[in-house]
Amino acid sequence: MFRPKVPAMPQPTGRVTPPAVVEPTAVVQQVPAAPAPLPVASVSTRPTVQLTPGTVVALVGGGTAVVLVVGAVLVSMLLAVAITGASLAICALVVRSLIASEHKRR
Repeated sequence: MFRPKVPAMPQPTGRVTPPAVVEPTAVVQQVPAAPAPLPVASVSTRPTVQLTPGTVVALVGGGTAVVLVVGAVLVSMLLAVAITGASLAICALVVRSLIASEHKRR
């Protein structure tokens, strides 16, 4: 009852072709030629980064713009948090006042 039943190997149906015969081939090793000499790069005496006055002005202007944009975003987020806190404080005062006036009437 608990023994697994192994299925019998089915017989192939249809036409069976014999396996293809593989012919061995000879391996010929070739001696690699000597590598060509690499060209030597000439050493440059000029600096890799050249800053012209126009480039400096553009970099300063771009950096200033980035600082102003990031500052405006941070200030607006701080203002949003401050407004939300103030409105929640006002709501809490109103609810407390309503609850206190409800107790006084009884």
